[in-house]
Amino acid sequence: MDHPLIDLINARIEAAEKDGAFDNLPGAGKPLPTSDDPENEMLNRLVRESGGVPEFIGLSRELQRLRQDLREAGDRSRRQEILKEISMMDARLELARKAYAK
Repeated sequence: MDHPLIDLINARIEAAEKDGAFDNLPGAGKPLPTSDDPENEMLNRLVRESGGVPEFIGLSRELQRLRQDLREAGDRSRRQEILKEISMMDARLELARKAYAK
């Protein structure tokens, strides 16, 4: 079953074509970029454009921050807490890298 507004949509597209709204668009006449994941390309593009990163990138940044905290920490108990966090973060990072590689 067609969308109830399909006739209106098609009429608007035809009018825009006649008015030249689609003339001289960037990339006109060029092939579409290839995609490794065509089913999710739109979602991937939206995530990239909004500043999203793969999980392992975010975890790597968090690990880097923890290492900086460790360098700055003077209290021995705080350093031990940070070392535990780093150990857990290393494990999560490894899992995320493996999942991303699939």
